[in-house]
Amino acid sequence: MLLITGGTGFLGGHLLDRLAASGEAARCLVRRKTLPRPLPPGVEPAFGDLATGQGLDEALRGVDTVIHLAGVTKALRAVDYYSGNVGATETLARAVSGRPVRFLHVSSLAAAGPGASLAEDAEPRPVSHYGRSKLEAERIVRSLLPGAIIVRPPVVYGPRDTDVFQVLKSVARGVALEIAGGGRWFSAIYVKDLAAGLLAAARRPKAEGRTYFLAHPQPVSWREFGEIAARIMGRKPPRVFPVPYAAAYAAGACAEAWSRLTGKPGIVSRDKIREARCPSWTCDVSRAAAELDFEARTTLEAGLAETLAWYKESGWLKY
Repeated sequence: MLLITGGTGFLGGHLLDRLAASGEAARCLVRRKTLPRPLPPGVEPAFGDLATGQGLDEALRGVDTVIHLAGVTKALRAVDYYSGNVGATETLARAVSGRPVRFLHVSSLAAAGPGASLAEDAEPRPVSHYGRSKLEAERIVRSLLPGAIIVRPPVVYGPRDTDVFQVLKSVARGVALEIAGGGRWFSAIYVKDLAAGLLAAARRPKAEGRTYFLAHPQPVSWREFGEIAARIMGRKPPRVFPVPYAAAYAAGACAEAWSRLTGKPGIVSRDKIREARCPSWTCDVSRAAAELDFEARTTLEAGLAETLAWYKESGWLKY
């Protein structure tokens, strides 16, 4: 039996779909009895709270593997990253400690920080509160559960995503904004590939105690990303408007103020601008290939085509 936290989110939903399709027994930790949407057939809910630990003993009953996806990617205040990513992870890790349970913790490339072709053992240098909170969560997992598996995904895209969707929505309008100073490169992975990679890591005994980057081996620039998306939509390449860093940072501050007024954290913030300023967020995926026999095979063209088709069919985009 697998227990999935964060199963009602973007990545978690795709992971549960994959488990349901395979007929594997799975349980999804949820915080309240009113689910945001029905769970896939065969996936049972388990009611628990990662902030207080309430319900975790019952949720872990009969479980042999935990995949911890739950976390905070957008926040109104810096402290929210640490409570949602560090505090919640520590609560779960302590509940698992001492049990015969494999634990896979989903972190982020942001925990390692920016760089070109980063290896898993490179000295972490996160540049944002989000990245620092994910790194601290990793360290807590390692101290409490030395055999845990840590996976650091980069940019994740696919059907039902709401973050990269903002970029694609701008491309559909024929416009792309980028921080001045040159092209920026990043690693990415299609969400269905990542779901497969998480299960590959969770099932491989030699993965215990190891950290992995899971990404498509071919990095891409944001400009190329926009051009490919525009071509799939039958549009001209978007017009690129360079934005000085100072102006982008100010826009991030304004977006934070608006988020506080509305009570809804947004994708734009000073934290995100600091990350976006970095020229490279790429990682080396050779360890996952060698030790997990895993390779993200969905090309950017194929993944974007499927993603854009879903957005169009769901009424999110018109093109």
